Amino acid sequence: CQSKHTVRAVVAQPDRAKDRKGNLLPVATKSYALEKGIDVFQFEKIKDAESIKILKSIDCDIMVTAAYGQILNREILDIAPRGIVNVHASLLPKYRGASPVQSSILNGDTETGVTIMRTEEGLDTGDIISYKKVQIGENENSVELLERLSEMGGELLVETLSKMEEQEIIEQKQDESQATKCRLLKKEDGLVEWKEPSAVIHNKARALISWPTAYTHFGDKMLKIFETERIDDLQGNPGEVISAGDDGIVVACGNGAIKIKLLQLEGKNRMKAGDFVRGYRIKSGDFFGKR
Repeated sequence: CQSKHTVRAVVAQPDRAKDRKGNLLPVATKSYALEKGIDVFQFEKIKDAESIKILKSIDCDIMVTAAYGQILNREILDIAPRGIVNVHASLLPKYRGASPVQSSILNGDTETGVTIMRTEEGLDTGDIISYKKVQIGENENSVELLERLSEMGGELLVETLSKMEEQEIIEQKQDESQATKCRLLKKEDGLVEWKEPSAVIHNKARALISWPTAYTHFGDKMLKIFETERIDDLQGNPGEVISAGDDGIVVACGNGAIKIKLLQLEGKNRMKAGDFVRGYRIKSGDFFGKR
C-alpha cells in the first residue's frame, strides 16, 4: 500500500536461515528494504549501548514494530518523539504474545483481526490505537490467514499513522479483565491425539502447518499432516482408517473423523494422500498413531 510517510531505516533480526550450501539467507524485511534503497540495521541485542546509539542517530518521529521478537526497554521506547506503535495479529487484549494467529485457529475462533497498539514495556499491554476485524475461513490455515492479516495490517498502519498525524485518534486502554496470553509453540504441540474430537485435530493441522506441523505415526515413522477436512457424521475407533482412496484418507477421531488430504512420511517428500494410499496400500482397518 502507498504511504506519504518516509521510512528512514529498517531494523531486522539477524540473518539466521541458511541455504543448502550453508550460506546465510537475508530476512524478508531486509531484502525488501535493500531493494528500495532503505538503510538496514540488524542487532543481536537491541538493548546494547551501541544498538541504542544507532537507533538514536536515525532521527525519526515515530517507530513501528511488527513481530520483532526482542523486548524493548524504556530507553528505546523514549527515542522517537511520538513513541513506538506495534502491529499485532489479534484483536487485543485477546492473544497477547508470540503465537496469536496459530492460537486463534487452535481455539476454533471464527473471527480475528489486527490491532495497532502503543508499544510499552509490558507484553502487548499498550493502549489500542486502531483495529480491524476479519472472519477466519473454516479450512483456512495459519499461513493463509497470516498473509491476509499482514496485508490488512499494512493498510491499517498507513491509515492510522495519517490519522495520528492529524490528531484524529483517541487511544483506548485495554480491558485487562478480557486479556489472554499465547506462548511460543513447542514441537510436542503438533502431536495428534486421535481420541480428541475431529474439530480439535482439524484445527491443529490448520494452525501448525508451518511449524511444528500436526503429526502422528505410521508404523514406526512420523507422519506429518498438512491438510485435512472435517467429517463429523462418521464414527470409529480413534486412529482407525475408515476409508482410503484418491481423494484422501478418512481417519476416526474421538468424535467424528477427518479426511487427510496432504501429508508427508518421515524421510519422504510431501504428497497427496491418494499417492500415499497407492504407494503404501493403506486400507480400512489400518491405524495411525502409536499403539
